[in-house]
Amino acid sequence: MSVNTSIDLTALIHRYERHRQHYRAGGSNETELRVSFIDPLFMALGWDVRNEAGYAEAYKDVVHEDAIKVGAATKAPDYSFRIGGVRKFFLETKAPSVDISRDPAPAWQLRRYAWSAKLPLSILTNFEHIAVYDTRIKPGQSDPASTARVMLVHYTELADRWRELADIFSPEAIRMGSFDEYAESTRKKRGTAEVDDAFLEDLEHWRDLLARNIALRNDDLTQRELNYAVQITIDRIIFLRICEDRGIEAYGRLEALTIACESSAAQ
Repeated sequence: MSVNTSIDLTALIHRYERHRQHYRAGGSNETELRVSFIDPLFMALGWDVRNEAGYAEAYKDVVHEDAIKVGAATKAPDYSFRIGGVRKFFLETKAPSVDISRDPAPAWQLRRYAWSAKLPLSILTNFEHIAVYDTRIKPGQSDPASTARVMLVHYTELADRWRELADIFSPEAIRMGSFDEYAESTRKKRGTAEVDDAFLEDLEHWRDLLARNIALRNDDLTQRELNYAVQITIDRIIFLRICEDRGIEAYGRLEALTIACESSAAQ
């Protein structure tokens, strides 16, 4: 796959090596890392990281801090890489002082973003390491950093494994279908949960809990009446959450209601 030959990958690696101890000791923040190493790295893969083509916002190759909904909050991954305005993968960066090969927190953050956006693969990097994750696997906050990780490249391996990365994550590779083929080849036989499947599982769990709670307090209800009460309650909650998600209702209203109910029940 084609790459940007004007970017000297070897020089980039050597520059990092020369100042590595300084970076790993906390001498570089995330912003400096992006400008000095991450932007050039992905420009070398062929991405128009700085929108030099002058595309309109909707058609930029790379969007910085692309806002997405994660639960009730709006989050922004550091980079969103797109083809024709369609998101293909996220990139989250950390300072070199953060050991992304072992620290579970950065992986949890990236996986939540990408899983919520229904992306199959995404990347976490501090330049010291490049970690690729299968983000179709539902993230758990107690997961170790290795969970769902399908590739880990140390910067000393970068030159030798560059073709491997370019054949998956360059714009041309994505257009040619190599990205999708790789994503399919890494799909796990167990432990995967698509967003919609996970939502349905949660929904069944909520339905069961709600039915038990309503039945406990209303022993005169028939089975039909109980089912109706459960379904209409869930439908209304989902409707209100959609309103919150689309900005029709203020975020947190439902959460505030549950807190108020819990406080009232405790008194």
